[in-house]
Amino acid sequence: MSQRDYYEVLGVGRDASDTDIKSAYRKLALKFHPDRNKDEGASDKFKEATEAYGILSDGDKRARYDRFGHAGVGGGPGGSGGPAVDFGDIFSQFGDIFGGRGGGGGGSIFESLFGMGGGRGRSQGKPGRSLRASVEISMQEVLEGTKRTLTLRRNETCESCEGSGAAPGGVKETCTGCGGQGAVHQQQGFFAVRTACPRCQGEGTVISKPCGTCRGQGLAQKEREIEVRIPEGIEDGAQIRLGGQGESGRGGAPDGDLFVEIHVTEQEGFHRDGRDIYTEVGLSWPQAVLGDKIIVETLDGEARMSIPSGTPTGKLFRISGQGLPRLHGGSRGDLLVRIYVEVPTKLTREQKSLVKKMRELEEKKTKKASK
Repeated sequence: MSQRDYYEVLGVGRDASDTDIKSAYRKLALKFHPDRNKDEGASDKFKEATEAYGILSDGDKRARYDRFGHAGVGGGPGGSGGPAVDFGDIFSQFGDIFGGRGGGGGGSIFESLFGMGGGRGRSQGKPGRSLRASVEISMQEVLEGTKRTLTLRRNETCESCEGSGAAPGGVKETCTGCGGQGAVHQQQGFFAVRTACPRCQGEGTVISKPCGTCRGQGLAQKEREIEVRIPEGIEDGAQIRLGGQGESGRGGAPDGDLFVEIHVTEQEGFHRDGRDIYTEVGLSWPQAVLGDKIIVETLDGEARMSIPSGTPTGKLFRISGQGLPRLHGGSRGDLLVRIYVEVPTKLTREQKSLVKKMRELEEKKTKKASK
């Protein structure tokens, strides 16, 4: 059976902005949500709108859909041929419509409609937050690889209460603000929406006697030194992921990660392009005309290079194997040397006389050739 056009489903044009798409979906979700609309077919329209939003709110999927239609976003979960839509992500974006995850109500209906299996409940804890850091390295360090020691302040499992958040004698009690549901109902115009309970922050429980160190959070700030190994050949802007080196999770949930962004500072006189390095060397006019052997600076030191006679400005020479290595080692790129001819601004009387003599010879040669 043919599927309806996703733009038509949401009632927007193909040039609609992300804000327009999100606003259109919100209106349809409020109109056809099974908790609010018991009419026959409302749940199907709700599911259809959610499916359309899942595609059009994602830049890559929207581009494929615009080009190839439904065929470009097919092959959804379970081999059903439907679009691969992250319903959990949509669920988190519109929590005021669907209710808090694990809090029942609209959320459980949403999950049963799309086969999400209920998601993560409150009792499963909260994953640790991932952290980000950045370091600067030189091109020489890209050549050889290096290490950095980062000093971070991060939340770790509280040693005083071992992450429970409770002081000795303290226990978890059912939150009186939400009755243990973790969410409360609020009236907004014609609709009643569910939001996280402000008293227990959606946990459903409160601690009768909080830990004095972490104030009931189960996490306390600690300063740590973490060593990061930076491999040779790494690109500027690359990220290194250190799994589990972020903040600690709660209730048995996994720790976050640490992402280290690398910034490579260019060395004076060198410019990087992938594995290759560019540099410039100036030649005097006689060297360019007659040729010469010169010394070129490299990341490894110095290299000899022959300049043939008649070399013009802009000529590019290649010295193999004097560039940067592949990531994690391997063959190196090349050093590319661009020549520019230096024109003197001050000449002695003798030099001027010789240049004039050469110009006269060139003019005679040109006239003879033209005849």
